[in-house]
Amino acid sequence: MPSRRIVPRFGPLRGIRVLDTGRVVAGPWAATILGDFGAEIIHVEGTPFAPPYADPTRILPPMLPQGSPPEDTVSESWVQYSRNKLSLGLDVTRPEGREVFLDLVARSDIWIDASRPGTFDKFRLSDATVLKANRKIVIAHVSGFGQSGDPGYVMRPSYDIIAQAFSGFLSAQGKPPPEPPTQSGTAINDLVTGMATALGALMAYVHAQASGQGQVVDVAQYEVFFLMMENMALDYFLQGKVRGRYGNAHPRLHPYEIFPAKDGWIVLAAPTPRSWKRLREWASLPDTPDWNSMAWRVAHRELVNRRISALTRRATQAELEQEGLRHDIAFSPIFTMQDIADNPQYRSREMLLSWMDPVLGKVRGAGIVPKLSRTPGRVWRGAPWLGQDNQRVLGSILGYGPDRTRQLRKLNVIGAYRPGGRRPARKP
Repeated sequence: MPSRRIVPRFGPLRGIRVLDTGRVVAGPWAATILGDFGAEIIHVEGTPFAPPYADPTRILPPMLPQGSPPEDTVSESWVQYSRNKLSLGLDVTRPEGREVFLDLVARSDIWIDASRPGTFDKFRLSDATVLKANRKIVIAHVSGFGQSGDPGYVMRPSYDIIAQAFSGFLSAQGKPPPEPPTQSGTAINDLVTGMATALGALMAYVHAQASGQGQVVDVAQYEVFFLMMENMALDYFLQGKVRGRYGNAHPRLHPYEIFPAKDGWIVLAAPTPRSWKRLREWASLPDTPDWNSMAWRVAHRELVNRRISALTRRATQAELEQEGLRHDIAFSPIFTMQDIADNPQYRSREMLLSWMDPVLGKVRGAGIVPKLSRTPGRVWRGAPWLGQDNQRVLGSILGYGPDRTRQLRKLNVIGAYRPGGRRPARKP
């Protein structure tokens, strides 16, 4: 059977085919990262083939266009997290759907899933079955607590904030007690877990190409954040210290925090001897062994901050930014999205990209990271509506004829729904 690529050829990952059965953010975001650099991503989504959908990312608020009936809208999160993908509405719980999925497995390089451990075992699509269908495929599982471990944890439900808590990350965020910890204002664990999953999948893919053997990549959300906790584990095991909360301050570096400006707040970072020397000279701070000692400044943070704040609060954010440029001091205003939209650095590096969404039309969102000089990434299409690519996937990739496709549709093994149509699309 033919197995034609139906994605434009671009980026370093062109020619790689990825099956994406992820839900919500972490798993799908991993696939999106690969799609941004040329991989062909097939998002496989089961029943119901209509709102409220199997993938809750499609209905995460806010829903757009505002004021439209719910069945005619699309989630803003879906628009950002699921661009550069094909969509196949496929019920893998049915024997016929399982057969289609294994046909795709045989023609794919990576499968990214984000479900509780054992979910696909119930559909007779265990890792062993998938690797039997394609011995070179890489299977990347994303879950809250991993595919193995203590039985009391493996099957627990998990979301971004759960991983923030269980990893220890949340214990170090916010003001000191008795104030409560402060969670991140974005789904930061989901996003970082997605990046780690993309990295793990590519490492395993490189090995598969060299050895001819696929493998399973097991990504636990909490472990990704635990690894990001700097030397928190060493602090505990070598010194018996439990990292606390320091608000906007850094536990070991100073100055490395937020200071008042005349018109808001600004970040100042001077964590090295050279950067401290430049700041000290600009601010006319004492040139003494005490003041030049990082440990002393951390211990006497309030004293040092009063001296620095007395200067920063007299100037605007823009003035302090210019002072930083003149004296090579790391000042930065705290940007809002409105500031970012007007910033020349964001514009010049194309971090604000426009693309066509199949439901909303022209949209503008975050660009491609990182920048590659020879094989750059791009956004070639918007996030697909459910089943938008049924015919292309089944016909062009699997070589199914019209009769087989019609039979799958008749059995409700495949399906589609286009927002704005008020009813599931008739043709797959």
